[in-house]
Order: sequence, then structure tokens, then C-alpha cells
Amino acid sequence: MTDGWRTDRIGAALRGENPTVLRRLEAGFAVIGDVQFLPGYSVLLVDEPGVRRLSDLPRGKRLSFLSDMDRLGEAVERACLRLDPGFRRVNLEILGNTDPFLHAHVWPR
Repeated sequence: MTDGWRTDRIGAALRGENPTVLRRLEAGFAVIGDVQFLPGYSVLLVDEPGVRRLSDLPRGKRLSFLSDMDRLGEAVERACLRLDPGFRRVNLEILGNTDPFLHAHVWPR
């Protein structure tokens, strides 16, 4: 598989071609971060190409995305608690500074 999926991460996830996908959730895809700044770093990708910000989604889908973010954060937290005695918390962020599509970062600390 080539790295072509990186140019269309959401489309590749919808086609089953994004190798970073951990799981399909209700409103998006849980993916492992390309670079593991900290072990367990993950990202939630929205499942609709072209959605740039949370407010672009209808309220119901917006709430589903936020619920998915919570579920992914909890899963990362549980895994990190089992593996690292120094684990403290998970930070959740929706930034949108670099990539033009809606996504949320899950940072284990």
C-alpha cells in the first residue's frame, strides 16, 4: 500500500484503505496517530469529507462526534492505565490549525 491515503484520510477510511484506522465509530473513525509523540496518541476523524469544523455538522451528528471523542479518550485512558504506572490523564482537543477537516486529538499524558 502506498502513502496515497494520507492525501485523503477520510475518503481512504471510508473505502477501507486507511491503514491507521483502529475502529469505525458512530460519526467518525478512531485512528492511531501517524507519529507517536506519546504512546497511544490517537485521532478521531469525522466520517464526512468536506466537514471542516464541528459547527458544520447538524446538531445530532455533532453530538455523536463528541460522544465518539469521549469513547476514544476513555479507551486510550484504559489502555494506558494498564500499561504505564506513570499515566496521569488524557487530553482531548479539537484544533483544526493544520488539517482542513474536522478531527479531534487524544493525547495521553
